[in-house]
Amino acid sequence: MSKTVEQYIYDKIRDKGAIHMTLLDPQKTESSACIKIAAEADEAGTSAIMVGGSTMASNSDLDEVVKEIKSKVKVPVILFPNNISGVSRYADAIWFMSLLNSSSTYYLIDVQALTAHLIRRYELEAIPMGYIIIGDGGAAGFVGQARGIPYDYPELALGYSLAAETLGMRFVYLEAGSGAKAPVPLGMIKLVKNNLSVPLIVGGGIKSGPIARAAVEAGANIIVTGTLVEKTKGVRESIYEIVSYIESTRR
Repeated sequence: MSKTVEQYIYDKIRDKGAIHMTLLDPQKTESSACIKIAAEADEAGTSAIMVGGSTMASNSDLDEVVKEIKSKVKVPVILFPNNISGVSRYADAIWFMSLLNSSSTYYLIDVQALTAHLIRRYELEAIPMGYIIIGDGGAAGFVGQARGIPYDYPELALGYSLAAETLGMRFVYLEAGSGAKAPVPLGMIKLVKNNLSVPLIVGGGIKSGPIARAAVEAGANIIVTGTLVEKTKGVRESIYEIVSYIESTRR
């Protein structure tokens, strides 16, 4: 790319109002399926492919998966690491994220310290993100030892989000968790976005176009879906529906 991935994201948000990103987990989905899903998601209008997951298993074939995905798509491939093993030199960028409401310093800062030199050596573009688990957060919440923010306490989500921005993180991600029974509450999204200057990412429990549109109308700049593409055979159609609903809310 002639410009940074971060600038690409800003430009897409400016042009479209809000965008969609597809999350693929090589631990849940076979490599060949990940590559096929990525290609179909690209065709359906997703703005980036995120590769990573929340399990503790080692992604031994991560490099090969990333290389194959990059050969099939035109959009950026961004790492969404769960651990040290989630770093690949072949990606376009990496979300350099801190799980702000983790009870473990490992996910707050230690794993970042252990991987920063590797990211620098690979010359990977690092995009600072404040990652916040809402509710139990599913596997991400369990593995990350998160003190999940209750759905009915949006002011706590606001506090962590403002802390992320004040610390210099350039994106904030409210995560309900893969396969969440309920998405991040709309009131929480609205409260956070009304007080935040950086782009707001929302994921977890977003299973349809109307749910995605409601999140965008509440203030989300980026919608991430993962379980949706893992469990549906009509990937292209499902993502196209969500992208269409997102873009229909252009602010």
